[in-house]
Amino acid sequence: MIDAGELKKGITIMLDGQLYQVLDYSHIKMGRGSAQIRIKLRDVKAGHLIEKSFQASEKFTKAFLERRQVQFLYSDGGLYHFMDNQNYEQVAVDKVLMGDTVNYLVENMNLELLIHKGVPIGVELPLSVELTIAETGPGFKGNTASAGGKPAKMETGITIQVPFFLNTGDKIKVDTRTGTYLERV
Repeated sequence: MIDAGELKKGITIMLDGQLYQVLDYSHIKMGRGSAQIRIKLRDVKAGHLIEKSFQASEKFTKAFLERRQVQFLYSDGGLYHFMDNQNYEQVAVDKVLMGDTVNYLVENMNLELLIHKGVPIGVELPLSVELTIAETGPGFKGNTASAGGKPAKMETGITIQVPFFLNTGDKIKVDTRTGTYLERV
C-alpha cells in the first residue's frame, strides 16, 4: 500500500480490481476541510482515460510489475516489437498499451518492458532521449539566446518547441516526462 503523497506520474496502481497508470497528479487544498488529490489515470488494458478525486489520506495498492531490459526493433501497424536483451526473445506490444511512449521510440533504443502477471503492459522510457529534427522553420543568426521558440517535428512524429537556432537534421535531447527540449547533442 502506498499513500496518496507517494503517487507520481508513471506509477501503476490497482483500483477497483483494474490496473491503472497515473498520468497526472495534483494536490488540492480547500479553504476548509481536508485536502484532496485529483488523479488522471489510464486503464492499462483498455487504454481509456479517467479522472478521479480522493481524500489525501487514501491509500492505494501498488501493482507489482516485472521489468525486463529490451531493445525496440520496429513497429508495424498497431504492434511494437521489442527484443529481450538477455534471451533475445521477441515481444510484441499493442499500440493501445503503449500510450504516449510511442512518440519517443527510436529503433535500437534500450528501455524497460513492464510485465504484469506474465503479460506485457507497456514500456518505461529513460528520462531523456535523443531525437533528430525532421522538419522545422529556418534558423536565424542572432537568435541563439532568445527566450522564444519555434515548433519542430521530430523523426518520431511528435512536435515540440525548440529554440530558433536549431535546424532540420539537428539532434536534440528531449525530456520524456514533459516532452520539452533540453539541449542540442
